[in-house]
Amino acid sequence: MSGTCALPGGAEGRGEGGVGDHDDDAPLPAALVAVHPTRLGATRAAEEEFVAEEVPVALEYNGLSHAVMLATPLDLEDFALGFSLTEGLLASPADLLDVEVRTRPNGVALQLRVTARCEALLKERRRSMAGRTGCGLCGTDNLDQVFRPPQRPVPPLPDALAADEALVAALSRAMRELAAAQPLQQRTGGIHAAAWCGVDGAVRCVREDVGRHNALDKLIGAMARDGVDASQGFAAVTSRASFEMVQKAALAGMPMLAAVSAPTHLAICTAQTCGLRLAGFVRDGRATLYA
Repeated sequence: MSGTCALPGGAEGRGEGGVGDHDDDAPLPAALVAVHPTRLGATRAAEEEFVAEEVPVALEYNGLSHAVMLATPLDLEDFALGFSLTEGLLASPADLLDVEVRTRPNGVALQLRVTARCEALLKERRRSMAGRTGCGLCGTDNLDQVFRPPQRPVPPLPDALAADEALVAALSRAMRELAAAQPLQQRTGGIHAAAWCGVDGAVRCVREDVGRHNALDKLIGAMARDGVDASQGFAAVTSRASFEMVQKAALAGMPMLAAVSAPTHLAICTAQTCGLRLAGFVRDGRATLYA
């Protein structure tokens, strides 16, 4: 694997209230917020706990507003790049010239400066898209925009994972290490994560978000920024395997997507068409291969 993609240092180490450099004086919203709910049961008591924040994040390309997504305000530069790549708005990371993260009274704006070629493409595809936490196609106004096959063939699974025993061992290790590498999830119980894993199943990079699509976009963006070879490992996610998740993994050049929960039928068909290996119900030393 070329390049590196560091594991997060925990919610506090990553600046629980923000990410990256931005020019506005106002800090980014916190990723975790303390609340004081009343717990009912044998006794009634008010206790402090943390919940995950989600904020509107607007993506603007050369001044053109393209999408508004709800996301966790962490790793937003990674999100900007990963979303742009998996939505087909950029052909390569080199098309993204700069990103500025700016706070707004009602959310966060990601101001992306892209090449003239990409700006022309955006003007052709310009659409208004309001994204919800669990939705990956919100705002798509043309069926032709939904199915976007990868520009390059999906690479084959590395030889080290060819044997069933090796594959199960790698998948089991990936899910085990992923569960231990989610500081926001451990404190809130309401966060998804996506991890990049080596052929041995070791977790190399993790990104978290309230939205499973956002977590995968952040991971893909982090890998692209660091020059990680996507063919030499696989992605593991803490969610079901939906069509959008399969398509994003395929567009990123990943040979396999492993999900802790079930796939949808469209996800299976898409994986089979793209040549992506798809594993579901990866838990307790077991996995089900669907493609």
